[in-house]
Amino acid sequence: MTAPRTIDIHQHLWPVDLIEALRRCSVPPRLDGWTLYLPGEPAYQVDPADHDPQSRRATESGRIVLGLSSPLGIEDLPPEQAAPLLAAWHDGVARLRPDFDAWASVAGRDPDLTALRQQLAQGFVGLQIPATALAGPADVERLGEVLALVQAADRPVFVHPGPVPAAGADRPAWWAAVVDYPTQLQAAWWAWFAAGRSQFPSLRVCFAAGAGLAPVHHERFQARAGRTVTVDPHTFVETSSYSRQGVDALTRAVGVDPIVVGSDRPYGTPHRTDLGEAARTAFTQTNPYRLLTGERP
Repeated sequence: MTAPRTIDIHQHLWPVDLIEALRRCSVPPRLDGWTLYLPGEPAYQVDPADHDPQSRRATESGRIVLGLSSPLGIEDLPPEQAAPLLAAWHDGVARLRPDFDAWASVAGRDPDLTALRQQLAQGFVGLQIPATALAGPADVERLGEVLALVQAADRPVFVHPGPVPAAGADRPAWWAAVVDYPTQLQAAWWAWFAAGRSQFPSLRVCFAAGAGLAPVHHERFQARAGRTVTVDPHTFVETSSYSRQGVDALTRAVGVDPIVVGSDRPYGTPHRTDLGEAARTAFTQTNPYRLLTGERP
């Protein structure tokens, strides 16, 4: 595989198959036209342009990797509800190649390992899991068969924010993105640190949104746990919603090599880091290529 000019490992776009499947649902998550209904949430008007593959591709020149919108909670549904939606996701994004690549997803309960093995063999770049599936060290063992399969396939895992409890009336619209998602990602980062790497020594893992800036807390861990944190060459952090201040803090904690660019389009846009051309090349080309392939371009 030839390294493209840039790689954005974190975008969202609902393929037609998934849109139609959500419209067939009688309970949330479901779509009524372009109105999205989630459990305990007010109705949300989706912009159709956000999920137009031709429009998205026309504005992007590099490689794009799409992921399921995990906050929808599809992975957490009962298997009989999750299965048709996951099938629609995989079938739909597979038809968007070669313009887009994609992460595979599995049901949290009774994951279909045979289907996942086939998806990885057929070109999905790796597996995306919601951070809520990795909320503590015990979850590493619960996910063991899934993670072992991905490691054996030499593919990465992308840890993305998951669903959140219904917001109270006192919470502003930004609460989930600023409070709930970073909290989920911090827990997943430390769960992986505590139990994941020792069980899966070669599995490449990337945490969205700077892992909730969990790496910045390494010195607190050292102060409280009495041991140091060594940089893990197989663990990456993605930059969505962070610019110079956040990314600079991450590089001071883990260095340049684990940082990869993700925009979170259409919900976010790339931010300038202003850390120099060498860093930009590392974040947008070298590091994401190594995450996806295990090799340097």
